[in-house]
Amino acid sequence: MSARAEFSEDGSGTLRFSGDLLLRTIGDLPDRLDKVQGKVDRIDLNHVGRIDTVGAWLVHRLAVRTDAAIDGLDEDGRHLLDQVVAADQPVALREGRRGLVGQLVGEVGDAVIIALKTLYGLLGFLGATVIALGNVIRHPSRFRFNATVHRFEVVGVQALAIVGLMSFLIGIVIAQQGAVQLRQFGAEVFTINLVGRLTLRELGVLMTAIMVAGRSGSAFAAQLGTMKLTEEIDAMRTIGVSPMEALVLPRTIAAVLLMPLLGFYSSLIAMIGGGLLCWIGLDIPPVTFMQRIREVVPITDLYIGLIKAPVFGAIIAIAGCFQGMLVESDAEQVGLRTTSAVVQAIFLVIVLDAFFAVFFTWVGWN
Repeated sequence: MSARAEFSEDGSGTLRFSGDLLLRTIGDLPDRLDKVQGKVDRIDLNHVGRIDTVGAWLVHRLAVRTDAAIDGLDEDGRHLLDQVVAADQPVALREGRRGLVGQLVGEVGDAVIIALKTLYGLLGFLGATVIALGNVIRHPSRFRFNATVHRFEVVGVQALAIVGLMSFLIGIVIAQQGAVQLRQFGAEVFTINLVGRLTLRELGVLMTAIMVAGRSGSAFAAQLGTMKLTEEIDAMRTIGVSPMEALVLPRTIAAVLLMPLLGFYSSLIAMIGGGLLCWIGLDIPPVTFMQRIREVVPITDLYIGLIKAPVFGAIIAIAGCFQGMLVESDAEQVGLRTTSAVVQAIFLVIVLDAFFAVFFTWVGWN
């Protein structure tokens, strides 16, 4: 049978409790304790039978309010009181629901912070890749030749079919839409100018970069993410093998070297598709198409595509490897990081393409 919890004052600053300090026995004890006005220096619990969490919290709250010392608890009671004291921490209250404008501004701010942190991490990863390249140049025996050649096949050879099909169809679309618009002015022949310059200068390399980002960039992120999840990368570090040199560098070199070739290949296939439509739809024979291409397309357009391509390749490889190396904890991270790698690579490629367009116009390569 549990005894009702009571307390008494002796006039000397000591507050003595008796009975059981349990949830079912304290009754109106908290209200009566709140009415205690005299100075309390000591709380005596020697006559307390049992005490639970509610009773310990009641004693702790009284001790905090009166700045009194607590005596008389046995070892179990003291342990319980210590746990209650440790749990007495301020709780962060959930903010009230913000308005639509406040919520929008908050989300934009969060997105900007995440973007800046990601850009900072990407620049750091780029620096680590450059350092790894410098180490390999100083010690050529550490270069992973077989791994790099294998990436040549994955990034380049296996991508020829899909890149070629995409480029062929893009060339047809550009020629068809250009012819429809130029026919209004009786200038269908300028469709050749449109196909030649647009594919060789811009769309050939840009669409190839987007395709490679979706195909190879995602593969890089998934491969490295899976290796990170299975702790293979940690094992490589343990045995003294640099993941940057063994995993990241071969992929980056393969993308940088093969992007110009894929971009040039894409531009040629796009011009073949555009020339085929001009032959069928505009009665412009292939010989005339080729002669016109040679006349209207300056060599600088080819140079521009070949300059942009390796930069795009480096961005795609580094973004994919960077996101793959960030995978932690669970398999869901692999999918999330793979998606982030593709989005990040395509975004950066388009931003850099806009920068290159402005820069080459500024230097006079129109």
